[in-house]
Amino acid sequence: MPTIQAAVVREQSGPFRLEAVQLDEPRENEVLVEIHGTGVCHTDIVVRDQYFPTPLPAVLGHEGAGVVVKTGAKVTKVAPGDHVVLTYASCGQCANCLRGLGGYCTDLYGRNFSGGRPDGSSPCCGHDGHRLSGYFFSQSSFGTHALATERNVVKIRNDVPLKLMGPLGCGIQTGAGAVINALKPGAGSSIAVFGAGSVGLAAVMAARVVGCTTIVAVDLNPERLALARELGATHVVDAGQDDPQKKIAEITGEGVQYALECTGLPKVVRQAVDSLRLTGVCGVVGVAPLGTEFTLDMNAVLFGRTVRGIIEGDSVPDVFIPQLVDLWAQGRFPFDKLVRYYPLAKIEDAVRASEEGEVIKAIVCPQ
Repeated sequence: MPTIQAAVVREQSGPFRLEAVQLDEPRENEVLVEIHGTGVCHTDIVVRDQYFPTPLPAVLGHEGAGVVVKTGAKVTKVAPGDHVVLTYASCGQCANCLRGLGGYCTDLYGRNFSGGRPDGSSPCCGHDGHRLSGYFFSQSSFGTHALATERNVVKIRNDVPLKLMGPLGCGIQTGAGAVINALKPGAGSSIAVFGAGSVGLAAVMAARVVGCTTIVAVDLNPERLALARELGATHVVDAGQDDPQKKIAEITGEGVQYALECTGLPKVVRQAVDSLRLTGVCGVVGVAPLGTEFTLDMNAVLFGRTVRGIIEGDSVPDVFIPQLVDLWAQGRFPFDKLVRYYPLAKIEDAVRASEEGEVIKAIVCPQ
């Protein structure tokens, strides 16, 4: 059982502290990865705060990227030395997984938020020998190394900066996939993206990739709106100054064909739906505490509008993540403009900067 360094959260809303952690050797279907960079995601923060009840103490982190060190006896997908992105976990056997909809796996919660393997065990323990939740998203990648499963490692090309690629495993995949895979707007269509964080800005970039000609970004932060313009938004709305629904109606004449809600705020879901034209579609990706409700005008939905949730961008990670890597390499999906790097030892600074909006996508790097 090797000793690694990992950031541990020991109590609700407590700090991430770097500790020595004991990590299992990989089981037959597992992969040991040396981590080069892990994105800080909003989901890590809400789990720290126990909006989702992953047991504490825990090693979090679910946007890891690194190099394969060792594989279990039955692993054939990757080999030592391969560059990989770690993504969400799914069973691969339920009806939704078999249809390529792993984000809607019937065991999605257990395999990503329980903190343990499907058999209930955890692959790591603290220096005191006590169990840690060490299988968050089947990776727990806020550390120097992580154990993942063969199913949730994605091999990528080895000529791109590996430490940058981790956020493709969750947040960037979610925003881009919500547009490309789920909403599927055609060339010349219109879309409004509510929330210009990493997920929303990934959606803006994806909307430009697929040929949307009216791309409206809505946020309260003028700097993020300016970045949204740089990344492809044709219009921006400062929701602190203007009513988004009215401004979108002015821009489009009738409302947008597509809207994407990325904030997790019930009032913003309502704004997004009310900004749709007749027969428009609104995707909801924002994460809110369990039990959060929102309200809609029934007649708004009755007249042909659709509201749907989207998990992990409806992506098949082994297909979609390499596509995003290629788009980045071609300069068509410049998500590196969202990123700031921090040493793993400074993870508290990275989390604070993320919470306070100082940085759009923080990446912590053990190397």
